[in-house]
Amino acid sequence: MEQTPLSFAPPPGGSDDSAVTLAHYAERAYLEYALSVVKGRALPDVCDGAKPVQRRILYAMQRMGLGHGGSGGAPKPVKSARVVGDVLGKFHPHGDTAAYDAMVRMAQDFALRYPLIDGQGNFGSRDGDGAAAMRYTEARLAPIARLLLDELDEGTVDFVPNYDGSFEEPRLLPARLPFVLLNGASGIAVGLATEIPSHNLREVAAAAVAMIRNDKLSDDELYGLMPGPDYPGGGQIISSSADIREAYASGRGSLKVRARWKIEELARGQWQLVVTELPPGVSSQRVLEEIEDLSNPKVKTGKKALSPEQLQLKASLLAVLDTVRDESSKEAAVRLVFEPKSRTIEQQDLISTLLAHTSLESNASINLTMVGIDGRPVQKSLRQMLTEWVAFRQTTVQRRTQHRLQKVLDRIHVLEGRQLVLLNIDEVIRIIRESDEPKEALIARFKLTEIQADDILDIRLRQLARLEAIKIEQELSKLREEQAKLEEILGSPAALKRTVIKEIEADAKQHGDDRRTLIQEEKRAVAEIKVVDEPVTVVVSLKGWVRALKGHEVDANTLSFKAGDGLYGTFACRSVETLYAFGSNGRVYSVAVAGLPGGRGDGQPITSLIDLEAGTQLAHYFAGPATQVLLLANTGGFGLLARLSDLNSRQKGGKSFLTLDAAEALLPPAPVPPQLQEVACLSLTGRLLVFPLAELKLQANGGRGLTLMDVDAKDPLISVSACQASVRVLGTGRAGKAKDEVISGVAYSRHQGKRARKGLKIEGAVKVMRVLPS
Repeated sequence: MEQTPLSFAPPPGGSDDSAVTLAHYAERAYLEYALSVVKGRALPDVCDGAKPVQRRILYAMQRMGLGHGGSGGAPKPVKSARVVGDVLGKFHPHGDTAAYDAMVRMAQDFALRYPLIDGQGNFGSRDGDGAAAMRYTEARLAPIARLLLDELDEGTVDFVPNYDGSFEEPRLLPARLPFVLLNGASGIAVGLATEIPSHNLREVAAAAVAMIRNDKLSDDELYGLMPGPDYPGGGQIISSSADIREAYASGRGSLKVRARWKIEELARGQWQLVVTELPPGVSSQRVLEEIEDLSNPKVKTGKKALSPEQLQLKASLLAVLDTVRDESSKEAAVRLVFEPKSRTIEQQDLISTLLAHTSLESNASINLTMVGIDGRPVQKSLRQMLTEWVAFRQTTVQRRTQHRLQKVLDRIHVLEGRQLVLLNIDEVIRIIRESDEPKEALIARFKLTEIQADDILDIRLRQLARLEAIKIEQELSKLREEQAKLEEILGSPAALKRTVIKEIEADAKQHGDDRRTLIQEEKRAVAEIKVVDEPVTVVVSLKGWVRALKGHEVDANTLSFKAGDGLYGTFACRSVETLYAFGSNGRVYSVAVAGLPGGRGDGQPITSLIDLEAGTQLAHYFAGPATQVLLLANTGGFGLLARLSDLNSRQKGGKSFLTLDAAEALLPPAPVPPQLQEVACLSLTGRLLVFPLAELKLQANGGRGLTLMDVDAKDPLISVSACQASVRVLGTGRAGKAKDEVISGVAYSRHQGKRARKGLKIEGAVKVMRVLPS
């Protein structure tokens, strides 16, 4: 299809050189928009760890004099609305809500590991409560923000024009520590997303120092210094160190995290479980809502009643939990109290139930995507992040040193001129008094520069005293010492590294704190629903209605079904076992026998207990112990052995286990008792093949299996069974009379052979239906 050009009107008399196709124009416009979102809004920079809106807020607040430090001490906070207005008017031409939300986040100690803004007033809560309007809150920079802003005026970073060119703003902040790791970041861009967890300042500083000292630091040494994230709310990381290392090495992963708690002993043997720290992104309110949903479930959309899973979860929770309350306050940021049903409840039972069914145990994702030192948005490993920040910091210190050296040289230059004047003070005074152009006269007489001459002409008479000469000499001596140190840093890579390391260690000592998040590997909590182990009979109808009747003495002739339905089969098993449903597409679905409805009614359709794929039907069913071996075969002549435990799946969507061609259908599963060591295969035309069971193998992962019998589309395989020395063949004889024949002895040996053979036709049978062990 030919693309229609999208033309822009050319200037009068000129040629139309700006015509582009609509596809190219749309592609270019979309890419420009995507890049703007990625780099201008959503992703942090590896150098200073800030997004553009955060960088602009911090810079604007510093210009407003809201930073700590200096002789003035802590500044007085100002209204947040004033800060937001300054940011929008000068640097960030977007909505005030976006700017204020970013400002609020930088002030929340539960969102950032090291908050950059000291907020006064209501700045929200970890339960999801929003901050007060910006006209009510006040803010100033936190002391740690100095590490991002202090060196701005020392030539460390480039400045770029703001959106209208009336002001300049820093392209980056001269971060003295890798804030992209300290506070992390979260954001969604166009086609990219980031989820960088926060880390402990002391650990990050130690890793950065180690990387500076040895750029070939081993992975074991690096991960030993930075064992894992350190979340603002504490909690516990239960993932293995190998999982954490893999996430750091690839830049993407997921960590298992859980809350931390303590047991408080009460009077008369009573006790209560108190949660004091929550996983990242989890609030007390969310946990309370989850417990409410479990203890008082609502009927799902499209359903008429609560599902068995909902009823089981409700029963299991109420069996161990009596009440829950939130006692969080200013003194205790998180205090969730869980009272057990009785003092005899096992503490681990209550803990496991809560962890398994609420967000007290959850996952925390890691996606280390950011704008790199080269300006490109890329997913990086931990080593790459530290390497790029170290390179940025060394360049920053080098630029700062060069800037300071220039200032020192300029000052030395001025002082040398003053020193020369003081040695010839009388002549200088005479030249100034008598000359029409004293500046040129001084330059000509003493070979001064214009800068020195201007300084001499601006000097006060009091600075001509003898004491002033001594001060100049002392200042010159100090400046020349500083000049030597600065030139050493610029001239020696080793001196530069020592300077950077010294500053990092000093900042870590001043602002560092202890780790909050415990890293200790644990297994994921699994709440086991206790079921009474008793004999039951599972009844399955032809249309897939299931029920479980107590005991094994069930007479199939007394069972009733809905009109048009009938019995598929009964399975004598235990209440702790599982019913398996085999789909026509090869998937196997698992349903706990304990979750099946009881009583003498029609039961419940199994499709309400599983998520059956559209366009498929359930073909067969089986229930039994996990160790039971089944022979699974299809009409194409293929089959395999599998234990019931291999078929089990926790997902309602089942498990893909059997591979079937389009023309193949699954045969009823045949149990294989230990005492039966042969396999019998029966074809549609009555061919029977018996071969040793040893020629098959257990396939725990399923698949297509091996060839059981040589069949074709006109004569497919219709039945398989385990056997030993004899088999029963069900079918019909002449005139349609039912026939049940046992084949044994010499007749049985005629059909014995090797797997994948054709077998021999059974004598006398007109139509066969099924083969069974005798």
